[in-house]
Amino acid sequence: MDDAYMGLRQLAYFRQKLLDWRQTLLTETQEALMQLKDGSQRDVGDEVDRASREASQTLELRTRERCRKLLAKIDAALARIEDGSYGWCEETGEPIGLARLDARPVATLCVEAQERRELRERQAGRSR
Repeated sequence: MDDAYMGLRQLAYFRQKLLDWRQTLLTETQEALMQLKDGSQRDVGDEVDRASREASQTLELRTRERCRKLLAKIDAALARIEDGSYGWCEETGEPIGLARLDARPVATLCVEAQERRELRERQAGRSR
């Protein structure tokens, strides 16, 4: 039974993968914060250097925002592991698949459901 889809071994594997990913993101975020603080402390004399620093900081802030959203997805995936819904498609109830989850551990849709969603989004984008 342990080897069944989303059995104990698979859940333990994905839990650890998510926890490791989460820790890596948190470490990178802390390092980025320290760099932003250090960079904002320096005086920059000319406008080109100042513009370059501001562009770099803007990019860093965008990256942090994406990281924050990814951390929320990781936390949601960990919650799904706890409640027993991890690995099952939100839309169809079918297995998402181990290969897909290994590539994208925060996935909530099977490939077919994801493709349908992306097609609907593209069609909605064209009709605007």
